[in-house]
Amino acid sequence: MPRIYATSAQYQTFTGQAPPADIDALLGKASRMLEASVFRLCWYEADEDGYPSNALVRQAFADAVCAQVAWWDELGDSTGAAVAGWGSVKLGSASMSRPEGQTSSGASAAREIAPEVGDVLGSADLTPDIFRLGAVVTR
Repeated sequence: MPRIYATSAQYQTFTGQAPPADIDALLGKASRMLEASVFRLCWYEADEDGYPSNALVRQAFADAVCAQVAWWDELGDSTGAAVAGWGSVKLGSASMSRPEGQTSSGASAAREIAPEVGDVLGSADLTPDIFRLGAVVTR
């Protein structure tokens, strides 16, 4: 069973806003995305279900998931499917264009890690004895 790191109540506390109608689906999707792209590359102690066993780390994971969902809410897109149309810039005879909503790499901003996820996981409260961002350990 996939792990979901945040609840609707945690989202509301984190953002100060009422959760969207599809919050459970969005929290699940954000949990899967961050687990695959961020959490699995970190060092932390886990319980038998795979959740962080330290309460501070567990709360940071919940906040990171909430930040990702809030990012999607700001974008108005959680899938990247909303990328449509073209944006363009013209200065004199030079012009550049790309699909609106895409980053310079061509990927949708909806498929990027929300900037606030890094802020949450970079908190000074997450000391190296309980959490290391980007540390892969093998035994």
